[in-house]
Amino acid sequence: MKFGKEFACQMVPEWQEAYMDYDNLKTFLKEIQSIKQRNKQAAAATGPESLTRALTLYRAYSGLIIQRHKHNHPMMMMTSSPSMKDIESSIVSNSVNRNGSHSYETTFLMASTEDGGEYEQEFFNRVDNEFNKVDRFYRFKVQEVMEEAETLSKQMDALIAFRIKALALQEALFDSMSSDDDDPLDVLDHVELHNTLGTPYSIIRRFVNSTDQQKQVTFNRDTLKKVESKLKRAFVQFYHKIGLLKSYSFLNILAFSKIMKKYDKITSRSESTCYMNMVDNSYIGSSDELTKLMERVEVAFIKHFSNSNRRKGMNILRPKTKKAAHMVSFFTGIFSGCTVALILVLIIIIRAHHLSGVLYKEGQNQFMENLFPLYSFFAFIFLHMVMYAGNIYYWRRYRINYSFIFGFKQGTELGYMDVLLVSFGVAVLALTSVLMNLDMEMDPKTNDYKALTELFPLGLVLQKNSAVGKGFRRRRCCQAQARHAWVLCPSKVAFQDFFLADQLTSQVQAFRSLEFYICYYGWGDYKLRQNTCKTNDVYHTFYIIVAVIPYWWRLLQCIRRVYEEKDRMQGYNAMRYFMTIVAICTRSAYSLYMGMGWKIIAGITSAIAAIYCTYWDLVVDWGLLQRHSKNPWLRDKLLLPCKTVYFAAMVLNVLLRFAWLQTVLHLKLDFLPEETVITIFASLEIIRRGIWNFFRLENEHLNNVGKYRAFKSVPLPFKYYEDEDEDGDE
Repeated sequence: MKFGKEFACQMVPEWQEAYMDYDNLKTFLKEIQSIKQRNKQAAAATGPESLTRALTLYRAYSGLIIQRHKHNHPMMMMTSSPSMKDIESSIVSNSVNRNGSHSYETTFLMASTEDGGEYEQEFFNRVDNEFNKVDRFYRFKVQEVMEEAETLSKQMDALIAFRIKALALQEALFDSMSSDDDDPLDVLDHVELHNTLGTPYSIIRRFVNSTDQQKQVTFNRDTLKKVESKLKRAFVQFYHKIGLLKSYSFLNILAFSKIMKKYDKITSRSESTCYMNMVDNSYIGSSDELTKLMERVEVAFIKHFSNSNRRKGMNILRPKTKKAAHMVSFFTGIFSGCTVALILVLIIIIRAHHLSGVLYKEGQNQFMENLFPLYSFFAFIFLHMVMYAGNIYYWRRYRINYSFIFGFKQGTELGYMDVLLVSFGVAVLALTSVLMNLDMEMDPKTNDYKALTELFPLGLVLQKNSAVGKGFRRRRCCQAQARHAWVLCPSKVAFQDFFLADQLTSQVQAFRSLEFYICYYGWGDYKLRQNTCKTNDVYHTFYIIVAVIPYWWRLLQCIRRVYEEKDRMQGYNAMRYFMTIVAICTRSAYSLYMGMGWKIIAGITSAIAAIYCTYWDLVVDWGLLQRHSKNPWLRDKLLLPCKTVYFAAMVLNVLLRFAWLQTVLHLKLDFLPEETVITIFASLEIIRRGIWNFFRLENEHLNNVGKYRAFKSVPLPFKYYEDEDEDGDE
């Protein structure tokens, strides 16, 4: 792999603008090479004049110019007794301080005496600009890290004091401790515990209680365990940040070395040594603060969080990279093949028995009205998971840091093959259940077990819910998202919270299928494959409520963000979900009660909601339709190389957004049952959501890149009173 590609692959995605622009400098060097080749050809064509010019250049490069520039530039990177190679260097690198900003400047001494010299000077100007950018960013990030290290040090002081007091109280030894013991217990007089995740009751209790009561801390092992867990996580995140900064320094220095060697090769000079001496003596090249800090973090973590077991501590600080499991790929291939085979078998069986008259019309109607809505639930889940797997594949391909954006714990994020394995596993179970159901019904020997066959879908749903619950508890990678989706959660609404809620808004028909499960097996006569759900007023009411719930969650999330973040845009976003709720209610009422009045109202509200939501998708969520962008009607920064994809996605989003026409106009296709038409349009909405997911996360990733946000803020267990006072002073 060429260095340029390797360099791009190892960048921290959110910091990519702060790295040296290797490709740009490399392209400029190619231009210099072509200019030199043209000058060489022109010099060869002039004959003897070329020799005269060469002698003139040789005299200009006799060494006197170097001495003159050395006198004018006392800070150039040379030793007191330079070697012959240093004397013959044609560049001078200076460290300057302008307006309080430290930077480096390189002068090409032969810019005015050699053809193409001005281009080489421009090259060094560009290299200096890139190096100053890198050096400034590195200084800024190191300063951030050192400030964070000081904060963690204070947190550790509080933890040690807390640990001593908690364990002493547990062993009933605290009262017998000598008052002149040398311990840091006085630190606890200046801190209180952060309660970052609590219940609504705990928030009300803290609000009602007095200030002194709020600062009371329960010293026991349970509280100590929670404190240690938070601080342990903060240390791991901090160590990871130091590692990325060290990698940033190493990669950039290596990039400057590579580009200078290319310069030497193209120009037949030897300036890389001189320039790299300047790089090595700069802050980014000579600072060892991060190395020492990393060693101190390792020592503290091993001592206080792994019982001085270095191997255990380092395994936590440096988690192993998740390796691709070949068994996952193997079983994914098997299950996908089985899915295709089962679909073909199902089509053949239905077609054969339909032609033979076994599936009479009444039986078909009963199946479509009762069993089809039950099994279509799995189709919605399968399609959504396949779209999500495709999202993960392309997020990784275009280096969108979805794991960081979603807040997944390192090593717990699912790959696209993992998601495909689960999705095809669900498909195999569902299709097998359908085939068994049809086979037992059509076979006279097993027709008496009809009551048992009708329970297949219910058993499959219960099995799926149990497997998903165990997976969440085992991996713990989605628990936070599932918990934060509830509006009663007291934690701040984050990106992953409303992203998950948006996914649920595209599964309205799946929620309605679950409602049908309850009605069919609870109040219907499933043994005879009959139900009265569609004539039940309670069912009609919940038919609307179930569809509104996901949008209601999003509406309350937006309102909360308006209150907490004072963001006016979230108010407009709340209006979007409110209009969608109105449109859903009117469309549902029209589908249940019919009537021209409901049809007109449903059409108007749906049109307004669809137009508003389409505009929001394209402009706000995707950041597109920017008229004055350097990529007309898109945005300045794009990750996909083909711009046509963005325009195609916008057109598809508009078309799929207006799938509400089917419910408003009540379109009927003679060759398809009504339940099939509903399933098709619900699937189109899931496909639209899958497309939306990629571009929404792309836009979020680019926003993080613009703000260099590569780390989530980790909640710390202790809060110092002096920090609170400083916040108040500000």
